[in-house]
Amino acid sequence: MQPHLLRNRLAASDCGWCLRANRIGARHWIRGYFSVVSRLGDGVFWYLLMAALVLADGVRGLTASAHMAATGAVALLMYKGLKRWTRRPRPFASDVRIRAWVAPLDEFSFPSGHTLHAVSFTLVAVAYYPALAWLLAPFAVSVAVSRVVLGLHYPSDVLAATAIGAALAGLSLWAGAGVFVVA
Repeated sequence: MQPHLLRNRLAASDCGWCLRANRIGARHWIRGYFSVVSRLGDGVFWYLLMAALVLADGVRGLTASAHMAATGAVALLMYKGLKRWTRRPRPFASDVRIRAWVAPLDEFSFPSGHTLHAVSFTLVAVAYYPALAWLLAPFAVSVAVSRVVLGLHYPSDVLAATAIGAALAGLSLWAGAGVFVVA
């Protein structure tokens, strides 16, 4: 298959999946759940988690929180740079059939900053506190799904952000091994 035909086919599939997921948001209770998860994923959940780790575990919690914050700062720079560079319109701006169920935080779609942060924060936090995986993994998945259901991102935005977030967390954990002590 020629590259431009493959690219068009992938774009159509991405839009189709986005449209199907967005239609699920028409159900009030589903939209409500994903709206709350998305809002918590703006940072509120992660800031509360970092504060709770410090309060519950002192210096070790502070170390984990500092590592999460440092990783988050790099993630912020990465996703903002990628958004400026790619300038991909959000799904609701490209297809009138897709509805934005909540207001976007910025103009562009690629990659999903919420997902990138959710994945990187989850992986760093679980490296320090494996027992938190039962809470953080489902929350991170819910954040990622929320972005597509709410009409703010294409599935490919979320998948790319997942890969970037995982790579960033892995690099952060590797590089921080001498600075941050992972138990």
